[in-house]
Amino acid sequence: MAEESLELSAEGIQKKIIHAGKGELPSFCDGTKASFHYRTLSADGACSVIDDSRSQGKPMELIIGKKFKLPVWETVLRTMREGESSEFHCDTQHTVLYPLVSKSLRNIAAGRDPLEGQRHCCGVAQMHEHHSLGYPDLDELQKDPKPLIFHIELLKVEAPGSYRQDPWAMSDEEMMAAVPSIHEEGNQLFKEGKVKAASEKYHNAIACLKNLQMKEKPGDEAWIRLDLMITPLLLNYCQCKLQLGEYYEVLEHCSSILNKYEDNVKAYFKRGKAHAAVWNVREAQADFTKVTELDPSLSNTVNRERRALEQRLRDKDQEEREKYRGIFI
Repeated sequence: MAEESLELSAEGIQKKIIHAGKGELPSFCDGTKASFHYRTLSADGACSVIDDSRSQGKPMELIIGKKFKLPVWETVLRTMREGESSEFHCDTQHTVLYPLVSKSLRNIAAGRDPLEGQRHCCGVAQMHEHHSLGYPDLDELQKDPKPLIFHIELLKVEAPGSYRQDPWAMSDEEMMAAVPSIHEEGNQLFKEGKVKAASEKYHNAIACLKNLQMKEKPGDEAWIRLDLMITPLLLNYCQCKLQLGEYYEVLEHCSSILNKYEDNVKAYFKRGKAHAAVWNVREAQADFTKVTELDPSLSNTVNRERRALEQRLRDKDQEEREKYRGIFI
C-alpha cells in the first residue's frame, strides 16, 4: 500500500483512504469492469461538489484498458480494493479533460446523447473548438483548469467476459454487432409494458450508432446509412417518452428528425401528440393535418387525437369557469 501511494504521489496524485476495502487487490487486467460511485470536489479549500454519481442515480462503469478520456480514474482504481472508499487529490495535469467527461456523464444522466455537440477529434481539440459546454461551472473549469479531488467508492470488479459491455466501451465492430439485439430487447420490454427499461435499451442502441456516425463525414453514404438506422430507434425512444410524460424531449427529437426527413409521418404524429399534451394547440393541429396529407389512411387515427384534444380543451375551459365562478359577482 505504501508503494502504491508513493507511485501516485510521484505522478501528482495524493491518496487518502476513507474506508478500507476487503480481499486482495484485483489484477485489473485489460477488459476488467470497475463499477464505482464518484464525487468530484474543488480543491480550493471550499471543497465544492461539482458532480456526484449518487445524485445522478447510477454508478459509473469503467472498462480497464479501453482508453477512457480521463486516464487518472483508471490509474487510481488500480490501487483500490472492492468496498474501498478513498479520496484522490489530483494535479491539473490529470484534470484538464474533466469538463468534457463531466458533460458526457451529465448528458447520460439526463437521458441525452452523451456525444451531443462533439465531433470526431481528440479531447484537447474539442476543448479548443467548443465555445460552451452548456454548463457554466464546466465552462469555467474548461477555461481555467484546476486540481480536483475525486472521492471514489469501488463497488464491484468484474473479470473480462463475465458481463455485457456498455456501448461506450465497445469497439466499432462490437457496437454494430450489438445494435440488433439491443433493439430487439427494447421491443420485448416495451411489449411487456416495461417502458422505462425499453427506453434505456433504445437509448443504448442509438448511442452505439451515434458513436459510429460521429466518425463519418455528415452527408456521406456511410453517415446517411447510419442515420437511417438511428431514425426508427429514435422514434421508438420517443414513443416511450410519450408514455412516460416527457413531452418536451419528444418535441426536440421529432423536430430533429423532421429537419432531415420532412415526410416522416411517425415523427409528425408523435410530435403532434406531444404538442397536444403541453397545450400547443395550433402546433398540434398543424402536425395532425400534415399526417393526413402524407398518409390519408391515418385519418381515423388522427381524428381520434383531434377529438381527444378538443375534449381536453372543453374540460379545461369548464374547470377555469368553475374556478372563477362567483369572483366577479
